[in-house]
Amino acid sequence: MNATQDILTHSKICFYGAGSMAEAIIRGLVDTGAAPAGNITVFNRSNAERLAELRGRYGVLTADSEAARQDALLTADVIVLAMKPKDAAAALKAFAPALRAEQLIVSVIAGLSIDTIRQLTRADQPVVRTMPNTSSSIGLGATGIAFSEGLPDDAQRLALDMFGAVGIAQVVEERLMDAVNAVSGSGPAYIYYVMEAMIAAGVAQGLTPEAARELTVQTVRGAADMVRITGEQPAELRRKVTSPNGTTQAAIETLQRLGVDEAFSAAMDRCAARAGELGRAIAEEALGG
Repeated sequence: MNATQDILTHSKICFYGAGSMAEAIIRGLVDTGAAPAGNITVFNRSNAERLAELRGRYGVLTADSEAARQDALLTADVIVLAMKPKDAAAALKAFAPALRAEQLIVSVIAGLSIDTIRQLTRADQPVVRTMPNTSSSIGLGATGIAFSEGLPDDAQRLALDMFGAVGIAQVVEERLMDAVNAVSGSGPAYIYYVMEAMIAAGVAQGLTPEAARELTVQTVRGAADMVRITGEQPAELRRKVTSPNGTTQAAIETLQRLGVDEAFSAAMDRCAARAGELGRAIAEEALGG
């Protein structure tokens, strides 16, 4: 175990919020041994049943009273912001006066900027902003990570190890987080949409729904693994399976004629723009315009 992994292992982590993304990260930390369950505390505003579920599944600690919540926040080395975006500003304002200068804040809230967090807490608060995706729940997540200016190397490594426990983590400049949202944050939905269309087309051509689904799922899985395992570019792999005047060429030419590549570009541009709009709305509401 290296020194940074040792830091994560011995860090007290507090999850403010108990939704699906919080659970995905908790599962990854506990299942991989990256952090012991006894060092992880989770709480939400009022759903005691949900906290009992997480405690039973992963052995983590839960804070079920206001005193316990305050203690968890005060003693944590890392505070993970995983509440609903509409609740983030009020929560930060409430615990900011007790926040220690060295406590690391990790946000998984889409649109919540480092600057907004620092304005609601303190100007030099160490902050990590992340954009995970839903595949984190099965350990195959793709997370974009941005660091506040001057964040120490050990804190950066700790954050990378946290999200490495649920997939891969890619460091980007914060100004590119909207692009991360467009590529990987919302990306799983694009693939599901394509899969829906492939399954429906297969059924329309006579396959049973079960056969069309199984063939589509395995095809998408295999294509992704071909890119990952071979290291080749998708365009090169596509060329290898596209014989001149063959069936695949006929299909690809049809997609090109219908403007599928332009549609993806426009969709991702709109996704990134919408992420920026939501981020500005969060900042305006949190900081009073």
